[in-house]
Amino acid sequence: MGPSTHLLQQMTIFVTVFTGGGCGMMYYLMQKNFAKSEYYRLAVEHLNTHSTAMASLGAPPLKVHNIHLSDRHNHVDHTSAQLKIPVTGSKTGGYLYTASTRDALLNRWCLQQVTLQLKTGEIIEIFPATESL
Repeated sequence: MGPSTHLLQQMTIFVTVFTGGGCGMMYYLMQKNFAKSEYYRLAVEHLNTHSTAMASLGAPPLKVHNIHLSDRHNHVDHTSAQLKIPVTGSKTGGYLYTASTRDALLNRWCLQQVTLQLKTGEIIEIFPATESL
């Protein structure tokens, strides 16, 4: 006699929960790796020091959200990184667009461009710097 229906149901529930938990953990770890990466941190640091952009967002407090992993603007390989990072302040929100390249000799990431696009459509160039600090 084969396995009982009750046992099969229990196995199905276990596999479903285990798979869902594994996917959730993988998503969390990917987001954590992005947030720790040098190209991500450099872009957010530049935003934090740009007074016009911060004032436009109504920050501080600045909230940096998880990136959308399926967004076509998010692309990272061994030599370049391009991200679209959702950010919000107390007034409005927007996206921080960043492009970086990897310097093979120094083994570090170098920002090429950081731009904040607000929900209103306003675009603020953050790096290279366009405001005097």
